[in-house]
Amino acid sequence: MTVPLTLNAAGDAGAAADHPIVFARYTAGAPVEDLYAISAGGGTPVELTHTSTVSDVMPSWSPDGKRVAFVRYGSGGAIDGVWTMKTTGGDLKAVPGTRGASDPAWSPDGKRIAYAKPVGTQREIYVADIDGTPATRLTHTAADDLHPTWSPDGKYLAFNRADAGGHSRVMRIRLSTLAQTAVTGSGSHDWTPDWSHGNRIVFSRVDSSGFAHLYLVRPDGTGVHRITSARFNDKYPSWSPDGSRLVFTRGGGDDTDPEHLYLVRADGTGTTRLTKTDSHDMEADWRP
Repeated sequence: MTVPLTLNAAGDAGAAADHPIVFARYTAGAPVEDLYAISAGGGTPVELTHTSTVSDVMPSWSPDGKRVAFVRYGSGGAIDGVWTMKTTGGDLKAVPGTRGASDPAWSPDGKRIAYAKPVGTQREIYVADIDGTPATRLTHTAADDLHPTWSPDGKYLAFNRADAGGHSRVMRIRLSTLAQTAVTGSGSHDWTPDWSHGNRIVFSRVDSSGFAHLYLVRPDGTGVHRITSARFNDKYPSWSPDGSRLVFTRGGGDDTDPEHLYLVRADGTGTTRLTKTDSHDMEADWRP
């Protein structure tokens, strides 16, 4: 079941209210995950899905902001695949050929979707038209390739590649040639990249502190620097449309530790908490 997306913004309304943030939420008392949206200015989140037997996670806005792609899975953990829906309610559509897939990412032109899908014991990156065809496999490795994110011009994808040794690095692939380039080092613990319209990539890195912090890097691998440094785990970053701010999840040491959405400027200043309830709020995506 879906409901209309109407947000009551507080504080920094204006343009922020025009670009809401969609995210997945669950609580200790209600472990089934649903999708919510909230204004970047704050206020009360709006519930977009409400299902008692399946979980909806990993949302991704379409470029025009009219639909959301997401992953649905059942209580037994079986992934039903990628779906899309209108944010105004209804019109749920399964993307054919995506059973078992995760991490959907809508292309900048709105015509394609990238996702990770199991092949044997590993996951590889695929791209398909929004109707699911034709699905093209982009990566062929013995590692897990996850969380694709599009370059602003739609010519590249960045993603994280996790190896059997427990390391993960950010990679870049050119769609026209399938040529791959490492963006971060092989001994890293780098996850969930997001590529901005300003051509910067943010990602979450478990660094020498033992905590996950947000880092920025240029697509060519230069200019790596940290932008958060608190003694918390910061993960699932997503850029604001103008590239000036980020939304991310902070917390989540275990199931008793709530995870909240936070905002931070791209220079690392102005960190503010966005969601307030005793819940697990994660996998946010800021509407383009």
